[in-house]
Amino acid sequence: MARTGNMDEKLEQVIARKGRHIALVIAVTMVLWLVLSMFIGPALGLPGRYALLIDFAALAGFIYAVINIFQLWRLRQDSQR
Repeated sequence: MARTGNMDEKLEQVIARKGRHIALVIAVTMVLWLVLSMFIGPALGLPGRYALLIDFAALAGFIYAVINIFQLWRLRQDSQR
């Protein structure tokens, strides 16, 4: 029985770690996107195509986060069964 408790505890740690990872990805992506597109890009006089490139990079980061959120949701669903 102690072994099951240990596995549950490890699974909870994995879920928590994945949740922190997702939160960090979202926060860093948002901050970098805002800083690069609102402040650094215009300060350097970058053309609009670079702003679009920054937007696509941010979109890729958010898509990565959504995929990981789905994986986390599935992991939590499987752990409750």
